[in-house]
Amino acid sequence: MSGLLAGKRLLITGIITDASIAFSVAKLAQENGATVVLTGFGRLSLVERIAKRLPEPAPVIELDATDPEHLDALAGRVREHVDGLDGVVHSIAFGPQSVLGGEFLNAGWDDVAKALQVSTYSYKALATACLPLMGQGGSIVGLTFDATKAWPVYDWMGVAKAGLESASRYLALHLGKQGIRSNLVSAGPLRTMAAKSIPGFEQFEEAWAQRAPLGWDLTDQEPAARAVCALLSDWFPATTGEIVHVDGGYHALGA
Repeated sequence: MSGLLAGKRLLITGIITDASIAFSVAKLAQENGATVVLTGFGRLSLVERIAKRLPEPAPVIELDATDPEHLDALAGRVREHVDGLDGVVHSIAFGPQSVLGGEFLNAGWDDVAKALQVSTYSYKALATACLPLMGQGGSIVGLTFDATKAWPVYDWMGVAKAGLESASRYLALHLGKQGIRSNLVSAGPLRTMAAKSIPGFEQFEEAWAQRAPLGWDLTDQEPAARAVCALLSDWFPATTGEIVHVDGGYHALGA
């Protein structure tokens, strides 16, 4: 077996369709020697069908990252397929329509709390659920969308991503003594299922297409997936608490 991730055992969440960033991560990881286990939520049969499109069919475990029983059982379910984990990919986010699309001032706490639980707290919850399977050199990688700015229509999801970025730094602090890294990839806008649920998403598309120094392909998940795979590999052994931008350079520009 050869490749950047040869011999690595990875748990990858968040595949909904083959346009998901997580799908590209799983595909690249397998092509680079990794053994992959997936999680799915909701329409599990759909995730299982998508999993068959990978170079090697991957097992799918049902996981609701907000359900304590699912999280408590996760390590045991993963052990049915691999004897441990070297890496975990968090690609989980959700916000009710009321927290997006310019409704920042009107969104109620119940809906905001749901967005924060699914999109922010689940990063820590997934990490701790997987800790019994992980050892020195392990890597946890999540996906964010630049939370240093206030974006039109993104609203409370932007707040949730800011919390995710902070949570990753705190995981880096608390898991470093166990030799486990926590990093995020900040991807530019991509036409995924998640993006389609954001009212006014075309505003992001227009801005990136016009201004990103390297240009930006809204339908190409591979650049972000490559960054995730690199952070899962042994090539960043002393990097943790970091956010790697994969956005054509857009984040480096002034207003």
